[in-house]
Amino acid sequence: MSSYFTDLAQQYIDGEWRPGTGSWDIIDCNPYDGEKLASITIATVDEIDQAYRAAARAQGAWASAGAFARRAVLEKALRLVEEREAEIADVIVAELGGTRLKAAFELHLAKEFLSEAVNLTTRPETKVLPSPDPGKENRLYRAPVGVVGVISPFNFPFLLSLKSVAPALALGNGVVIKPHQDTPVTGGTLIAKLFEDAGLPAGLLNVIVTDIAEVGDAFIEHPVPKVISFTGSDKIGRHLATICAGQFKRVILELGGNSALVVLDDADIDYAVDAAVFSRYVHQGQVCMAANRVLVDRSVAGEFTDKFVAKVRSLKAGDPNDPLTVIGPLINSSQAESVSATVEQALAEGATALVRGTTTGNLVEPSVLTGLPADSPLLRQEVFGPVVFLLPFDGEEEAVRLVNDTPYGLSGAVHTGDVERGVRFAQRIDTGMFHVNDGTVHDEPLVPFGGEKNSGVGRLNGETTLEAFTSLKWISVQHGRSAFPF
Repeated sequence: MSSYFTDLAQQYIDGEWRPGTGSWDIIDCNPYDGEKLASITIATVDEIDQAYRAAARAQGAWASAGAFARRAVLEKALRLVEEREAEIADVIVAELGGTRLKAAFELHLAKEFLSEAVNLTTRPETKVLPSPDPGKENRLYRAPVGVVGVISPFNFPFLLSLKSVAPALALGNGVVIKPHQDTPVTGGTLIAKLFEDAGLPAGLLNVIVTDIAEVGDAFIEHPVPKVISFTGSDKIGRHLATICAGQFKRVILELGGNSALVVLDDADIDYAVDAAVFSRYVHQGQVCMAANRVLVDRSVAGEFTDKFVAKVRSLKAGDPNDPLTVIGPLINSSQAESVSATVEQALAEGATALVRGTTTGNLVEPSVLTGLPADSPLLRQEVFGPVVFLLPFDGEEEAVRLVNDTPYGLSGAVHTGDVERGVRFAQRIDTGMFHVNDGTVHDEPLVPFGGEKNSGVGRLNGETTLEAFTSLKWISVQHGRSAFPF
């Protein structure tokens, strides 16, 4: 594993591995024990320009190479992920603090999405549409947009980079990745190495490891990229969208969430407990779809709460390399301090801690809080860590109101003994995704993924990915002669 951090701690521009020319280094550390994994000299605005120009130069030939040539490279990349799965899992554990369970979960999804990208290469079709004008043939071509800029987060960087990178390449585009500075290898250079080894032509995929303190908005303001795909906070997403709108760039924004898991009065309580614990505590709660809030009908709240608290207490926190660990560290000290402060604020507002986890370095143990005042701002914001708010409700109407009482609308779930009751409930919730008798954390390669309200703009996966990374072009052919009025 160490060779990954030694060999890949560089910029990858126009098929070359080289150091950045910035004046300072990003230090890549293991969030559990603080071990220094790598030191990467940051890229400058000039290197962003070089990366985008390289992608633009290489893109035309890649698009012209055809679907089957592109498919062969994607197939090889998938095989390499399968062959190197153990090593990649080690990188996820070391750089993210992801548990062994989380690493397996991320890699499973990454392989599914790569497999779908292989199929996506042959998906674009040319259509011939009828015309009211005699002798006219209307052809509709689907073409790559050109170059795509990808900004990936720290929580699932391998998967969430690949979700945009692989289909963008499959459809004939060039790509430049800016991974999060806390996960530059997993979210960036590791992916570049896989595609390099898979035979991707030089220049098509570039990785820029940098910080906005050095480059400002240069990555999104650059004139070359036609699409920016961003996963991160709604605050940064709003800023990015404003800039892109001014330049008429297409944006795909997968932003934060404040999902709720709802337990109705006829739910299977034991099953709902299992779903709720996973939905909140997977990857320490550092998941945009995580169930920040668990809403329980008052008639079953006592039984649910007792069983939920008991299961949370059983979760092992500690070294993510231990296969028995469920709760590993948060990504950095800033996140750990923020989550700890959220617990303190909730208690100061009058909440009761049914479970009160301690914080040691970046390791934040689970907390379960109840009794938070209805007007608390904490109930309407995203909490990116292992803290959950339990809320009782009286009847479905109140449940619907509480679930929707947030500026976010990404995911959610409802548990009930009547599936169609659950579907009717889900239809009343203002979210992009909602699940009946399941958890809140799901992603599948064929189903549109995205949110409403402050949770984002646009969708990925399946046909929506095709829409995201291609453009439609109408070419008409007049086989006869048109009649003109003058």
